[in-house]
Amino acid sequence: MTLDKEELGPGERDAADDYKPSQRRLDRERYRRARARRATAIGALSTLVTAVVLYLVVVSAPGWPRTKETFFDREYAREALPKVLEGLWLNVRLLLICGAAVLVLGMLIAVARTLRGPVFFPLRFLAAAYTDFFRGLPLIINLMIVVLGVPALRLQGVTVDPVLLGGTALTLTYSAYVAEVFRAGIESVHPSQRAAARSLGLSNRQALRYVVLPQAVRRQVPPLLNDLVSLQKDTGLVSIGGAVDAVRAADIIVGRSLNYTPYIVAGLVFVALTIPMTRFTDWVTARMDRRQAQGGAI
Repeated sequence: MTLDKEELGPGERDAADDYKPSQRRLDRERYRRARARRATAIGALSTLVTAVVLYLVVVSAPGWPRTKETFFDREYAREALPKVLEGLWLNVRLLLICGAAVLVLGMLIAVARTLRGPVFFPLRFLAAAYTDFFRGLPLIINLMIVVLGVPALRLQGVTVDPVLLGGTALTLTYSAYVAEVFRAGIESVHPSQRAAARSLGLSNRQALRYVVLPQAVRRQVPPLLNDLVSLQKDTGLVSIGGAVDAVRAADIIVGRSLNYTPYIVAGLVFVALTIPMTRFTDWVTARMDRRQAQGGAI
């Protein structure tokens, strides 16, 4: 840790002023800077060469003119972008609402699976059956069952809104994955932590709430963020029920023009939305790895 000179005593300030790095240290730092510049230059050059080679391979393909006209038309891209962005707002709302519901439901299922004692066996069994079923059921089939099957039942008081039904299907599937992430975090906490909490007079519920769960959640932040990234992409599947999101907005233009450029626009918009979340996940993972390597709290 570096201290300001104002925080040092008079003698320490004089010593800091008199300090001069050795020639060996200066040479070592100069070498590191030169090596870093060399690595950056090599990386930039190799990236440029790779990009040029890929561009030449694609452009020189026999079907490139037809592909460019069908998938990369500027006029259709200009027409599709505003409508895709308008539909993207629905995907963002689904991500926020379903993400919160998934975290809550996933935590409840994970806690139910880790309850001890024979009296909680039915809860453990139902939680395990839930996670096994929805992790094994393909999301697209789950969406079709909920979005298309529930309205067919004609139940009174049950919504037929494809957005709400699609969000329900997403929550059901992703809560099963998140529940397993939380359960792994809970089981990774050493039993001595729970025993120490019990020895201090905490009940099982208090030990779980104040000791086990905070550690479990901190340890599982990176995989949780990865699941949210996947959820953000899969919100586009609600379009199968007729909800006009970014994918459906592109599909409407494609159906009218028979040009697939709007799909490319929608895909690029999703990528642009996902990249910041992915980079944030990488940053959190690297930060936690550094803290763990230094012996800090994780």
